[in-house]
Amino acid sequence: MDAEEREMGRMKKNGYAKAFKTAFPYTIPVLTGYLFIGLAFGVMFQEKGYNFLWAVFMSVLVYAGSGQYLAVNFFVPGVSFLNMIFMTFMVNVRHIFYGLSLLEKFGEMGKKRWYMIFSLTDETYSLLCTTKIPSGVSRGKFLFAIALLDHLYWIAGSAIGAIAGAVIPFNAKGIDFAMTALFLVIFTEQWMAGGKRIPAVIGIVSSAALRVVFGANNFVLPSMICIMLCLVSGRKYIEKEAVSHAD
Repeated sequence: MDAEEREMGRMKKNGYAKAFKTAFPYTIPVLTGYLFIGLAFGVMFQEKGYNFLWAVFMSVLVYAGSGQYLAVNFFVPGVSFLNMIFMTFMVNVRHIFYGLSLLEKFGEMGKKRWYMIFSLTDETYSLLCTTKIPSGVSRGKFLFAIALLDHLYWIAGSAIGAIAGAVIPFNAKGIDFAMTALFLVIFTEQWMAGGKRIPAVIGIVSSAALRVVFGANNFVLPSMICIMLCLVSGRKYIEKEAVSHAD
């Protein structure tokens, strides 16, 4: 019995090793992006006067990308805690739709599904949805490897940036645009790929119209609320259009 248990443990360990080795090439684009974006976050965090360890802890325990950039600007006196929660929720509300589309995949992964839910980012979501599972590799282990590798890239970038910011003088002015640039790249790639362009059009039109109404300094929150309401109310139509386009 002990021999059988040891053999099963060895096979399980080898299964994870193979999954990580197979998943790594698929995550290289995320590696290059996360190292630079995470580095920018680490530098900006250090410029605010915080110890580099806090940047690492935040990337380990929060891992929110744009939410972390947003949080750094909230770590100042006078900012409402409720306002911080609301802004963070609105920035990450898209994850509701991500989660709904991955219920089946995550449901098959046992206890690992909790980490998969926690580690879901835009780039990880894209890989989980578009990457074909290679033959001979466990689906659950392969998807878990992608999520964990992406998370490690972000932690590494944050640590490098925070340490570099503590040792080398940096002018962090404008460095927070790195996250905006990443979103622009993602948006452009999705638009060029075709498919579901209705959400993108909703976002552009809503933001442009509400910028006129509320002004450049106050249109972000109303735009997010408007976009969310439009996507929720028109979800069935958007999904129907996506299916017909795929056919």
